[in-house]
Amino acid sequence: MKINVEVECTPEEARRAMGLPDLAPVHERYIAMMVDAIDKQGSPEAFQKMLQSWAPMSEAGMGFWRAMFDPSKFDAGSKTDK
Repeated sequence: MKINVEVECTPEEARRAMGLPDLAPVHERYIAMMVDAIDKQGSPEAFQKMLQSWAPMSEAGMGFWRAMFDPSKFDAGSKTDK
């Protein structure tokens, strides 16, 4: 026997129904701290050092983020849709 149940609700309603905590205030504070820290940083090197101190990433993780934001890796004429 197979039973399918479809529930239409917003993410907020689903969070409350499952009894999960509301992390919106924590997220807003984190974003505010990040924006403030970025505004205070002057150079890319200082920004990199800030990111390394915030996130427990190895050098490989930082290499991933560097590669993701490297403008030379993007081809303006290519499409990512498959």
